[in-house]
Amino acid sequence: QEWKNTFATWNPQDFCNISKVSLPPESYWYPPIFILERVNGKNPNMDYMTVMHNGGFNSTQPFQATLTCSLRIFRFPFDTQTCNLSIASFLYPVTDLVMKTKRTPAEMMKASQSFLLTDGEWKFTNLSIIEYIEDLDDEQFSVVTYMISMERQPILYVLNLILPTCALYLLDMAVLFGPSSLEDKISFQIAIILGSSMLAVILNNILPTSSNRPPVIGTH
Repeated sequence: QEWKNTFATWNPQDFCNISKVSLPPESYWYPPIFILERVNGKNPNMDYMTVMHNGGFNSTQPFQATLTCSLRIFRFPFDTQTCNLSIASFLYPVTDLVMKTKRTPAEMMKASQSFLLTDGEWKFTNLSIIEYIEDLDDEQFSVVTYMISMERQPILYVLNLILPTCALYLLDMAVLFGPSSLEDKISFQIAIILGSSMLAVILNNILPTSSNRPPVIGTH
């Protein structure tokens, strides 16, 4: 966070060329902000801010937040999800406090990609920023929303679920129309039914359940 306080200025030449100092946040006013979608968070104990001689304040506090998102998994495992991170301060209306982002979405995207691990199940694809005014109780408040898009990496599900399922269906058709005897066909069919049952159990365990619309792979 960065802001200016015209009442907190000094001439560095009068104070041994000191152009900035670090102070605890309770020494000066700072804008209280809230993460609207936050469910659980972890804030390290780094409660200090930098004050510049021209009245500029800089407060950098790392914060880890756990958010909830509405999943759309109809195309699972080839789905793309979007989660919102909204920051607002409902203590001060826009006449007193207006929040603006310092960096562009492209700069934020590049910085986020340098920190995010992309070797897991999800791949970070896009980041967009929306600045708007929220009407609440006959007052207007400044809100900044970060829209984070994540794409699921489907290679694990393709290898462990889709390919074995297709192989079972192809084997079923080959045995059904093959020149084998009736006893052999029955034995193969029983084996295929058992394999399909095992895949159904695996599918039930790995499919996400937090969606109003079931995935298309689970309905076939």
